[in-house]
Amino acid sequence: MTSVEQQANQQDERLIILDTETTGINPKEGHRIIEIGCVEMINRQLTGRTYHAYIKPLDQRGQMLEMEQEVIDVHGLTNEFLFDKPVFDEVVHEFIDFIRGAELVIHNAKFDIGFMDHEFAMFNARHRNQADVPMTHDVCTVTDTLHVSKDEFGSPKTLDYLARFYKVDKLVDRTYHGALIDAQLLAFVYIEMTRKQSALNLSVGESNAQDADAIRRVSENRNKLKIVAASADELIAHKERLDIVREKGGEPLWKS
Repeated sequence: MTSVEQQANQQDERLIILDTETTGINPKEGHRIIEIGCVEMINRQLTGRTYHAYIKPLDQRGQMLEMEQEVIDVHGLTNEFLFDKPVFDEVVHEFIDFIRGAELVIHNAKFDIGFMDHEFAMFNARHRNQADVPMTHDVCTVTDTLHVSKDEFGSPKTLDYLARFYKVDKLVDRTYHGALIDAQLLAFVYIEMTRKQSALNLSVGESNAQDADAIRRVSENRNKLKIVAASADELIAHKERLDIVREKGGEPLWKS
């Protein structure tokens, strides 16, 4: 059973659909998180609660990290825009409080979790005299929809592909790939991705599991079913339809 199927079986759990934007692709090369977007779902329903923060990126010396233009072109966040935003240390506790105890749903979770844990570790290194903040897996479980898409489609699919496939791509304006915008889009994708399994679980849950395979016999005292015979016009129309099938080279299953 996939993580999505397990989640659909546990509909009372709190989901946080999460995405981040960063200054690059590798935190070990000094790249930092500059935006966090989270959308809350309970019982597969959007609650309207979100967590969203823009973050001023700092380098190892505590100076603002300047982004290259090709990175800015992806998410639309400029160095000037981020200059007066809070640094990660100022938002870390409220961010952890928001996601704590939830199932995180992330597309390509390895990327986002890698950045989050790197930020948490650097915070702990800077504040050795305080209680450490936890790593992601210490406070959350994670479903990676990139892995789920591989199970469903035979190969990993991008969020854009999934949004088009499930016909939810028009629900969100994605001129830029903002974290909160992408989290909202992934929420719609996740709802569609798990819809079939959720419906199956609901139908099973409505009956007694021990009686699911039992033979149910109809009472002998039931009212007899009314037989409605075809009219003469209906019989003629039926024969004409079968003749058309024969003319096209077919052999009707229902003989006239």
